[in-house]
Amino acid sequence: MKDLDRRSFLKNASAIAGTSVLLTNPLTSSAFYSQSADEVKVALIGCGGRGTGAAFQALSVKENVRLVAMADAFRDRLDSCYENLTTGRAKEGKVAERVQVPEDHKFVGFEAYKQAIALADVVILTTPPGFRPIHFEEAVRQNKHVFMEKPVAVDAPGIRRVLDAAEESKKKNLKVVVGLQRHYQKSYLETYRRVVEEGAIGDIVSARCYWNNDGVWVKERKPEMTEMEYQMRNWYYFVWLCGDHIMEQHIHNIDVVNWFKGGYPTEAIGIGGREVRTGKQYGEIFDHHVVEFEYADGMILNSQCRHQPGTVANVSEHLVGTKGKATEGKIFDLKGNSIWRHRDRDDKNPYQVEHDHLFDCIVNDIAVNDAYNGAMSTMTALLGRMASYSGQRVTMEEALASDISYAPSAYTWDTLPQSLPDENGFYDIPVPGKYKAV
Repeated sequence: MKDLDRRSFLKNASAIAGTSVLLTNPLTSSAFYSQSADEVKVALIGCGGRGTGAAFQALSVKENVRLVAMADAFRDRLDSCYENLTTGRAKEGKVAERVQVPEDHKFVGFEAYKQAIALADVVILTTPPGFRPIHFEEAVRQNKHVFMEKPVAVDAPGIRRVLDAAEESKKKNLKVVVGLQRHYQKSYLETYRRVVEEGAIGDIVSARCYWNNDGVWVKERKPEMTEMEYQMRNWYYFVWLCGDHIMEQHIHNIDVVNWFKGGYPTEAIGIGGREVRTGKQYGEIFDHHVVEFEYADGMILNSQCRHQPGTVANVSEHLVGTKGKATEGKIFDLKGNSIWRHRDRDDKNPYQVEHDHLFDCIVNDIAVNDAYNGAMSTMTALLGRMASYSGQRVTMEEALASDISYAPSAYTWDTLPQSLPDENGFYDIPVPGKYKAV
């Protein structure tokens, strides 16, 4: 597990990055934003709801930023995003005036990302997660700073690609922020300071976390759609695009425990399935996962995520220490008496703060690179999915080494994804006890 030690990676990568700056400082290159430049040019890759939100936040920072290029697989998504960024509340501030994307800077299709990335200093990667590894690789290859949404991959080959690109981004002194926004949320940062830096609850000996709610949207199949288009429109319900909701949503909670624990689990065992969300419109993913993660020191994280309407909602993380207990913005002694509570009513939206921080770091050449942690917290959620899909105990080492890829053989509208419906429109669902995890 030495290769998975975060502190060793960051120490080595930081040393490499420092050396690279002495040899050739990318911030002075024409391929990068220069501190003396008048503006920071941004490209948006992925123009759905999250992409629109991320672009809005990037264009709301105090630095002189403008959106110069957009790319999406679907023209209607790009047009909808452009309209949202140039009308309505966007006109009330400075967002709309910062959108300067001429028609020949709007790119559509599977290869559109390359053209958009080439025009910018900073790229926002907000497509479905299955595309994140190839998009991040290209951004790093082209020497661009990056904001990318979580999760950063959907399978182990994708994770390894992101880890390789993460190391390269360190060498190039690129700034990378991943959309695990709790790391930029004041209530979490204050809790972290007291729990980890000041030892308010002693040693962390157990944890539990949840993402339980009703679920998300569904896109219906239309007769004119190819199988590729349908799956991409309804991307949340296909593993090669989404990774399942344990990765797409529950990663937030799992990541918080990794963050406070200062490491990643060594193995996991879990259960899961489809009890309520069983229609063919829900593709191939589970509607619940319950996973027990074990860390190197024997600590257990009990993790739950569920998409079942009408059930109890719970999105939270809880830590138990030798001297007390903690959750976001709250610390208690072992008897349940309150020790501390975060009461700052002026907290900024963490989705905005992460962009504020990224652009500040770019302009002032301050080191920030979330890519390694983004990859390893994604890998933790993937480890949980492997365990629940298979019903087997799976180690982090064997999971990260897995060669199982969910990607299609090619990215065209006529290519058939690996998972296809039967004559009734239903997809094969992983069966614990039969599914091969690694």
